[in-house]
Amino acid sequence: MRHLWRLAPLWVLALLATVLAVGSGPAQAATTSISVDGSQGGRTFDGIGAISGGGGNSRLLTDYPAAQQSQILDYMFKPGYGANLQLLKVEIGGDANSTDGSEPSIEHSRGTVNCNAGYEFWLAEQAKARNPDIGLYGLAWAAPGWINGGFWSTDTVNYLISWLDCAKQHNLTIKYLGGWNERGHDANWFVQLRSALNSHGYSGVQLVADDSGWGVADDMANNSAFNNAVSIIGAHYSCEGGDGGNAHTCSSTTAAKSNGKPLWDSENGSQDMNTGAPALIRSITRGYIDAKMTSYFNWPLIAAIYPNLPYNTVGLATAGSPWSGNYTIGASTWATAQVTQFTRPGWKFIDSASGYLGGTESNGTYVTVKSNTGADYSTILETTTSGSSQTANFSVRGGLSTGTVHVWATNVNSPNPASSFVHTQDITPNNGSYSLTMQPGYVYTVSTLGGQGKGTATAPAAHALALPYGDTFDGNGSGTEAKYLSDMQGSFEVQPCTGRSGQCVQQMAPVKPIEWQDDSDSYALIGDPTWSNYTVSSDVYLRGAGTTELLGRANTQQRPQSHMNAYYLRIRDTGQWWIEKMYTDGSNHTLATGTTTALGTGQWHNLSFTFQGSQISAKLDGNQFGSVTDSSFQTGQAGLGIQGYRTDQFDNLSITPGTGGSTGTGQVSSALNAAKCLDDYTASTTPGAVVDLWDCNSSSAQQWTIGNGSVRTAGLCLDVIGGATANGSLVNLWTCNGAGNQQWTVSNGTLVNPASGRCLDIPGFTTTNGTQLEIWDCNNGSNQRWNLPL
Repeated sequence: MRHLWRLAPLWVLALLATVLAVGSGPAQAATTSISVDGSQGGRTFDGIGAISGGGGNSRLLTDYPAAQQSQILDYMFKPGYGANLQLLKVEIGGDANSTDGSEPSIEHSRGTVNCNAGYEFWLAEQAKARNPDIGLYGLAWAAPGWINGGFWSTDTVNYLISWLDCAKQHNLTIKYLGGWNERGHDANWFVQLRSALNSHGYSGVQLVADDSGWGVADDMANNSAFNNAVSIIGAHYSCEGGDGGNAHTCSSTTAAKSNGKPLWDSENGSQDMNTGAPALIRSITRGYIDAKMTSYFNWPLIAAIYPNLPYNTVGLATAGSPWSGNYTIGASTWATAQVTQFTRPGWKFIDSASGYLGGTESNGTYVTVKSNTGADYSTILETTTSGSSQTANFSVRGGLSTGTVHVWATNVNSPNPASSFVHTQDITPNNGSYSLTMQPGYVYTVSTLGGQGKGTATAPAAHALALPYGDTFDGNGSGTEAKYLSDMQGSFEVQPCTGRSGQCVQQMAPVKPIEWQDDSDSYALIGDPTWSNYTVSSDVYLRGAGTTELLGRANTQQRPQSHMNAYYLRIRDTGQWWIEKMYTDGSNHTLATGTTTALGTGQWHNLSFTFQGSQISAKLDGNQFGSVTDSSFQTGQAGLGIQGYRTDQFDNLSITPGTGGSTGTGQVSSALNAAKCLDDYTASTTPGAVVDLWDCNSSSAQQWTIGNGSVRTAGLCLDVIGGATANGSLVNLWTCNGAGNQQWTVSNGTLVNPASGRCLDIPGFTTTNGTQLEIWDCNNGSNQRWNLPL
């Protein structure tokens, strides 16, 4: 059924009419009776949100064309359109990598504050413009290195006050503030922060502690000053399986539940935008039923990052191609909408109308919330762990509306835009009673509240960033980020050039930040992971003794960010140089080294790094000084960097194409068994042809052309079926269209699909003829390595 949902709405609608059956007819054998009694209550619903931060995951959104940028923002924040988020947590930048990149601090050096640094305030402004009632929450992952005394210090308290002052300059009211993400707590620091907030006019800011685990509730129970300082107990990944888990059950602690303060799932998610939708909705419903958590924050909001980075399909949507405007709205957006479009923060849960369908976890769950200002109510039901249809019988009383209920449904077990957020039926209760028949694998919402909707904007097709590409940075204002340049560590901002006119990119963190994860050098990446033969060139200016660097063919990256398949050209002020390659295991290999003309300090020089097939060379001021032959990495991005933390500058960035496309044609044999080859089953030339493993035979079915970001045979392209990104997704051949599911980069003998971040894989190390191939997490196993004709 590949791509058919795009083509045949009539049969899709007929199918939906059957699958999403809702009615007031006789109940089936398996039933759940739900008494929706307005006289009953529960805890206060605080809203559903998402997290921009931890880190750099919204970076590329700022570079999207205006039309597509607005569409994406509407899908995230506009009421009655998409995810309709009620809360937004943003990172308080600290100049250090906090997962998928580094977010800039507002104060790189003590006393110099730039309230326009980065994009989090901009994003919050966009969210507020679409939903003026959205609740904003700030949290730090890292902190600038000038802070004395470590994170839990008076300097950090003052830094957070400065950040709140900046938010105020942007007409943003921060409602919630945390401490240090997933690094526990210092009770006395929170007491000090509470006092400082009150004395600086921020008494309305509520503190959340500790954005780690439930142990904070024990310390609050034993420390009244700490307890009084904190307004909300927030824990991360409290559902079964933890970070990225299945969320079949959730848990808190007796101390937390008996405290009386709101309990929040202040970070959860970490799952693919489509396949993570079932766990997302379970975390919301089961999070309340099992653990009494009244708010849920998905990490991250969106994967607006380069597709060679970790977590590149994680969030509510993906947007990794700003030059094309392409983006994808995930099923997790619609699972979220099943709650947010039918509720309001401040509504009350009805505990007696919340529980497990049929009384067992395997059937699914339901939660009911009622309006705190009227007679409206909504019940959210999920059948994600159910294996058969079932019925819920509703009885409404206690002053709640007995009028028409609107029914919406999303198939989260088999994500498909045609079966996501569908208005299936309106039901008129009979004396307050009605029934709902539910199919397995869905989330349903029945609500008296109207005004729901599903956005209709669609994205243009993806395409690679064309070469040549260049930037003088003169069109940027000081303190801004250069187009497409994504910080991995440190902070690269546009500033007035030193020693020449115009604007330059400068690394702004003068000392090592207080890191959230261990990392190394300051660097930033730019461009398309499918780039192959090119020269990256930049003018460089060393302020002091040290080493500057260019990166090329940077592709697969792991955490920390220094673990990346890439080539590095490093040169010191003395003229000593190295051409090196780094692997995702963090190992560094010197390919060539020597000494050339000294750069000195306080002078401008031009540095270039060229890739042409397996030939790699370097020039200083137009004079070649080093070269090497290596074919480990055939594609990848360019980058700028320095070793350590100095405020060096870069200007006139240029990436120019080489000749050809570093292509090769021939057999592709497996490193698992060299007698087995990548094969077009039956030598088919029809879209949908199976790609399998077969005895190497030099036939036309085994002649593959690899390069320019694709793998091709028989006039078709190697394609991840349906654009899937999950482990185990099968590949086939399809008409070449340049989409992300047809892009492949070569990395140390592996074929990596940047859209998913996963490698072409032989399932289970099987070498049986006819084994159909798939994608899987890259692990450098022999079943993922190929002998390529390059």
